[in-house]
Amino acid sequence: MVWVAVACALVVLILLIAFILQNQEYVQVKFFGLEGSVPLGIALFIAAVGGGVLVAIAGAARIIQLRIATHRARTGRRAGQGTPAR
Repeated sequence: MVWVAVACALVVLILLIAFILQNQEYVQVKFFGLEGSVPLGIALFIAAVGGGVLVAIAGAARIIQLRIATHRARTGRRAGQGTPAR
């Protein structure tokens, strides 16, 4: 299975490199008052990576929420009750 995953990743990487190389026209990019021109393929790649980072942050936040909820369920505590009495 590991080799299949590596092979799939290499195919995706080759397709990504081909996409970037075929889209070398410069485009004007504006972001929060900054302005510049970059190749179209690079601009789209940066946008995709930025979107992936946002999804990863949202996923990590949800995982943390679920772990906290599981921990509270295991210890018998609920939100707002503080530490259990001894």
